[in-house]
Amino acid sequence: MNSVLVGISMYATLFSTITYLSSPGEYLGKGPVILSGLLGIPFVYLIVGYWIIPVYMRRHVTSAYELLEAKLGVQVRLMAASLFVLIRLAWMSLLIYLPSSAIIEMLGLEKTYLPWVVLTTGGVAIIYASIGGLRAVVITDLFQFVLLFGGAIMVIATVTTDLGGLHWFPTSWQEHWDTQPVFSLNPNVRVTVLGTILSGVLWWTCTAGADQTAIQRFMSTGSPSAARRSFLINSLAGASVTTILALVGFSLLGYYQAHPEFIPEGKTISEAADKLFPRYLAFHLPTGIAGLVLAALFAAAMSSVDSGVNSISAVVLTDFVDRFRRKPLTERQHILAARFLAFGIGVVVVLTGSFLMKHVPGNFVEISNRIANLLVTPLFLVFFMAIFVPFATPAGAVVAMISSGATAIVVAYWTPLTNYLEVEPVFWKEISFQWIQPCALFAGVLTGCAVSLLERALRGRRD
Repeated sequence: MNSVLVGISMYATLFSTITYLSSPGEYLGKGPVILSGLLGIPFVYLIVGYWIIPVYMRRHVTSAYELLEAKLGVQVRLMAASLFVLIRLAWMSLLIYLPSSAIIEMLGLEKTYLPWVVLTTGGVAIIYASIGGLRAVVITDLFQFVLLFGGAIMVIATVTTDLGGLHWFPTSWQEHWDTQPVFSLNPNVRVTVLGTILSGVLWWTCTAGADQTAIQRFMSTGSPSAARRSFLINSLAGASVTTILALVGFSLLGYYQAHPEFIPEGKTISEAADKLFPRYLAFHLPTGIAGLVLAALFAAAMSSVDSGVNSISAVVLTDFVDRFRRKPLTERQHILAARFLAFGIGVVVVLTGSFLMKHVPGNFVEISNRIANLLVTPLFLVFFMAIFVPFATPAGAVVAMISSGATAIVVAYWTPLTNYLEVEPVFWKEISFQWIQPCALFAGVLTGCAVSLLERALRGRRD
């Protein structure tokens, strides 16, 4: 398959509406340092292109989980599959929650309507997925990507026209922006330049090394060099979109500073930052353009939910139902089981999106990291142990996954946990979301390797 289309499709699939809706609010409300993540792209390309891609291409696998079973056994494969299902459920819940929050703003509804909007959005998405829908193939991914990208450019263009030029571009640090240093070991510091680069490198490495969608895209190219080209296109597409969304955030900052009457009553720019992008889309873009962007948002959400439902159904049916049934399911039974699964997934996603998401602290970027990206590193560690640690054992891989996951949860929800337990932290009252993946990686590698070495030493002593 063409490397350019595969690369854009990969980015469009992993990009989703989460990044689209969360990024502008971060730039206009918190500051520009998240943009420094672009500096990590060369490192990501080298790691993924010359370390991860060749490993999978040499083994000619159709499923990443085949490697786990071959090296570490079926139990580890099933645990990894279960973790993958959890990650996808969390991702889909957020995928429904953020567009629903945007609809609340675009229609001027009260927050009390959010559960009903989530129910409607999630219900339509799940019905779409369960009856078959249009599959999120490469071409549809490309069209949605172009529409969303075009909508972002239209925001910049209309703001520039309204303000009579590029005066909206910030030339000095805004008073309401956070302190965002180059580096700090203080976990209370929300965002740093090095933290942004490191978290971006880790996320892309973990996603490319453990996400079945990314691995399938690599395998479809036919050769390591073609896969590298597709990943390069993916990286360039990511850099372009990141830059455009940063400019959207900066342009909206200039617009709402010039027109404070359009900020929600009783709110500052910083407090309303995540709401201002959807409000602008609804009330300030030309009517036809606004409709196209809104349609693209929900087409992308539907496509992503459809992809999520299909991937979860495939994992559950292949790794759990078919594996443990004495008699294989007929084709008709497979279809019925997949539809029942889609309904069950929909119930979980809608309930989570309606009642749990609103309790996760932070703005949209922080919520994304605490929900959708929370367990990406623990899943990658299982593959890391299987592929890159020659002395890895099943027990070591399981311990790596559990300790990494536990660390990620504690770091991500440090403040709510200490408040719930009524504990006064001695050192840190808050821990930045940028510490989630580094801490999870360190804990998992350390414990996984230690347990593997210990198990082999004990086994050798018995022998």
